[in-house]
Amino acid sequence: MSDTSETAAATPPGEPTLDEQIAAYQREFQDLDPQVEKVVNALGRLNRRMNVAYGRQVSELGISNTEWEVLKTLVISGAPYRLGPGELAKRLGLTPAAMTHRIDRMAGDGLVTRARDENNRVRVIVELTDEGRAKWLEAMRMATAFEEDLLQDLTGDERGVLGEMLIRLLRRVEDTQPDAGGRLEDLEPDED
Repeated sequence: MSDTSETAAATPPGEPTLDEQIAAYQREFQDLDPQVEKVVNALGRLNRRMNVAYGRQVSELGISNTEWEVLKTLVISGAPYRLGPGELAKRLGLTPAAMTHRIDRMAGDGLVTRARDENNRVRVIVELTDEGRAKWLEAMRMATAFEEDLLQDLTGDERGVLGEMLIRLLRRVEDTQPDAGGRLEDLEPDED
């Protein structure tokens, strides 16, 4: 029988294993369901570690995670891969000022262009460049290899079941917390 607990896996120095973390939680809060905590905390740790891995990959390409997010958003929008800065900010959960700063940096690096909309001279359009698309494609190649390695121990059926279960969890959060994709500032009460 294989040991699937995190105690069998390498935990970074100074960080408790999931089992240790859950035991500490139970010590302080007896109403805790350890199965729920194991799932939620494993997902959180997996997410953090995957973000670090993706960050390392895109940094090899000379871009940051935040720039990768803009490239990805433009590609997802479909050809001709252009959006207004306001729409980009909304999709990424950023303030307009943060989006402007990001676009300035990326335009300077040749990843995107920024131009006035020919149909509405007040509106600005951000468009993916060939170089930006090439960076996105290379990041996707690297991510695909990482993701295949990550899931190598799961059969095709297990991958399908896991994917469906995670989608069910995602839908639950999206249904009960429709603003969870936004900025944390959106959750602050208005001061009127």
